[in-house]
Amino acid sequence: MCDGRTPTPEELPPCYEGTDWSGCTLQEFMDCPYNLANNRQVRMLADLSLVGCYNLSFIPEGKRAQLLLESAKKNLRGMAFFGLTEFQRKTQYLFERTFNLKFIRPFMQYNSTRAGGVEVDEDTIRRIEELNDLDMQLYDYAKDLFQQRYQYKRQLERREQRLKSREERLLHRAKEALPREDAEEPGRVPTEDYMSHIIEKW
Repeated sequence: MCDGRTPTPEELPPCYEGTDWSGCTLQEFMDCPYNLANNRQVRMLADLSLVGCYNLSFIPEGKRAQLLLESAKKNLRGMAFFGLTEFQRKTQYLFERTFNLKFIRPFMQYNSTRAGGVEVDEDTIRRIEELNDLDMQLYDYAKDLFQQRYQYKRQLERREQRLKSREERLLHRAKEALPREDAEEPGRVPTEDYMSHIIEKW
């Protein structure tokens, strides 16, 4: 759906005969110019109405690609949180710090996938990268933005820890500064003015 309607058959011709991709080779999959798998992440994040939805004659191809990519980046920046599959622990940390929630157990990092066991020649890999150039640019941008957010949250955490440690030291020094006879007499409680004087001194 885009601007309240689905694309027409002329705007988005089918890539196959039948109900699905069954029996389609990888080469046939890549050869279809209307394959929605290409640059899917950019298309899902971008505002398609900026480029006339699926009407490819609405705007030149180069301009269309740039507008979609910039729109996807903008919408990604506007998200309070997003994670990356290959950074599970950092993703968990960001989620917990962003929403002040704690998971019961730590995320597990799995670096092997089913796709990793598929043999694909270099020419095919390059072709796939060309077809998904916008997604690859978006991924590089997302990874950089993700690391910036992670580092920022870590800096905030360290600052909070330093402030907490400083407050604990001040409190400890204030208690040590109390006269011994006052400390030994549980019935006597230092006045507020006296405690303020001690804290200001330190």
